[in-house]
Amino acid sequence: MIKKFILFLLIFSFILFISGCTEKNADEKSITVYAMDTVMDIKVYGGNDEILDKAESEIKRIEKLFKRDDNNSDVNKVNNSESIKVSNETSYLFLEALKISEETEGKFDISIAPVMDLWGFYVKKFYVPSSEEIKEELKKVDYSKISVNNDVVSKPVNLEVDLGGIAKGYTSDMLINMFKKDGIKSAIVSLGGNVQALGTKTNGDEWKVAVQNPFDENNYIGIIKISDKAVITSGNYQRYFVSEGKTYHHIIDTSTGYPVENGLVSVSIISKNGTWADGLSTGIFAMGLEKGIELWKKHNDFDVIFVTNDKKVYITDGIADKFESDMPFDIIRR
Repeated sequence: MIKKFILFLLIFSFILFISGCTEKNADEKSITVYAMDTVMDIKVYGGNDEILDKAESEIKRIEKLFKRDDNNSDVNKVNNSESIKVSNETSYLFLEALKISEETEGKFDISIAPVMDLWGFYVKKFYVPSSEEIKEELKKVDYSKISVNNDVVSKPVNLEVDLGGIAKGYTSDMLINMFKKDGIKSAIVSLGGNVQALGTKTNGDEWKVAVQNPFDENNYIGIIKISDKAVITSGNYQRYFVSEGKTYHHIIDTSTGYPVENGLVSVSIISKNGTWADGLSTGIFAMGLEKGIELWKKHNDFDVIFVTNDKKVYITDGIADKFESDMPFDIIRR
């Protein structure tokens, strides 16, 4: 059941993390890495001095594995072949992506790459295509034509994939797993705004993730408390361009080939699984509010914050007691 909505004066923008500490912990180790076209911040508490070097190496390794324009990457090899054996790791991520596609009725689709390229989002040379051009590229989009069997990825020759919509979430999962294996009990990573936490802060408090106001970078509309979870957002303000007074954003409707226009501004997924949170944030955004709520109700392993273009915010019941704000907001009850 959805309660009567209440108007927000501010709109949700992007996610950042705040430590909640005024003094630096003596065991804190931190590093900033530029990879996957974004700035990544990592904070680890405890462990040996090599842990940050290991984290950076892991990020670079994953980036190389999935980068479309790297001739040696698994993704590039898949795109240039009808059938090819890939690493077990790549095979796994393809399978996870296909599962998310099924859950989101194809609204998350790694084969949307040709349409994204047509709009210029990949190389940042923006262009408003004609309906005929879009229709032609859409013929190449269909995740159901991708199959994975014994680490062999098969697809039509003209189908091209891009794992960018899920790779950062997978990377944060891998970093958290690596930290656990090294005996780390407290860490937080922010990969271009995708936040994932290991445990709690060293004093036992939960980590705080702030939801920032896009029109005032010095303010935010609320804070979510998390431990052992990821908070990942997709929004129509994150990557966009303006042509002849009209704004075009990067979340493409797989059924039309145009940027999604369904009344949502952003969707944030809160989940223990960073990979799924990454994919679901895009897929649920494209599904829209009502279908997104239906999908959430089918599961009990993630929560959602929906923000609409009429400045209303809906938050699912599972995180209602974790969200702090000076403003009123709707709670979606099970």
